[in-house]
Amino acid sequence: MRILYFTRDYTPHDHRFLASLAESEHQVFFLPLERRGHRQEARPLPPGITPVSWAGGEKPARLWDVPRLLRSLRRVIDQIKPDVLHAGPVQTAALLAALSGFRPLVTMSWGSDMLVDAERRGYYRWATSYVLKRSAVFLGDCNAVRQKGLSFGYPDEQIITFPWGVDLDHFSPGIEDGGLRRQSGWAGGTFVVMHVRSWAPVYGVDVFAKAFVIAAQRLPELRLLMPGDGPLEGKIRQIFIQGGVIDRIKFSGQVKQADLPDYYRAADLYVSASHSDGSSVSLMEALACGLPALVSDIPGNREWIEHGVQGWQFPDGDAEALAAGILQAAAAKENLVKMGQAARQLAEARADWRRNFKKLLDAYQLAQRDGIR
Repeated sequence: MRILYFTRDYTPHDHRFLASLAESEHQVFFLPLERRGHRQEARPLPPGITPVSWAGGEKPARLWDVPRLLRSLRRVIDQIKPDVLHAGPVQTAALLAALSGFRPLVTMSWGSDMLVDAERRGYYRWATSYVLKRSAVFLGDCNAVRQKGLSFGYPDEQIITFPWGVDLDHFSPGIEDGGLRRQSGWAGGTFVVMHVRSWAPVYGVDVFAKAFVIAAQRLPELRLLMPGDGPLEGKIRQIFIQGGVIDRIKFSGQVKQADLPDYYRAADLYVSASHSDGSSVSLMEALACGLPALVSDIPGNREWIEHGVQGWQFPDGDAEALAAGILQAAAAKENLVKMGQAARQLAEARADWRRNFKKLLDAYQLAQRDGIR
């Protein structure tokens, strides 16, 4: 099968999909819609994946670029003659794919495109409806995305749901943390929280920062591992400075995938204040490493965290409640080992990338069998 993999940008998630596709029997062509800012994934394309030269992929795509990009995409399709066109997110790459007229189209949601963007009026609702009506298969990573697809009238039998999952060998429990605690000067009595989400509004990073300040002012032993960056960096650092806790935080910038397990193992608690999520990959990484989680009470998180079993939930957007949750976890350290074991068990049952990835291949087969919608 010849597969044209059309995505918005080249990210670590794309690299993982492409690396697994490269090991399959299929011939895969890679087409990025745009490049937004710095390259999110520094690794080259996996061997066996064929990059496609076209009019996009080198700068942000704007609305006025659509006619030029659409002409170029149609030329690419004529040249490659794919059996399946895989595209997402919904209102960007998948919309251009749907406009091209090619069938069969496998549309893959990236979570917020359905859980947030599809809720907007005007263009976004039109684009979502337009794409789904022209998709042979709709892929989602959680039940919340599935339900959103159903609300647009998409047939249930054409939806394939699977959490993207993680490498359970790479992300695993362990006592070795690459020396992160020692290098940070954090003694054994400290309680370390990890936040690894992008510093962007949708991930509630400002809510988290305010909560950490509240909790740290009450618990001198509290510390924070905070790799990553994002558009709110200035605001977030200012919150920490004004709260007098900046010296309790280790900022690491972007961390390589190879080093991420050390960060999870160096922490006592994973925290996410995200306002919208499907099956969060970073949450699955934390669970796979046996790290209890404290997460916002949103549909995507409720599919993973049972309150008091693998961790806790707090009301979305409530910094005071999040701070109380951090303090509760720190006061219950004796329960964290049991919670960590439950977290790993859940990851093994539901977040195994090697097993879950096969659902993508099923989607291609279904699209070919059922053809045009």
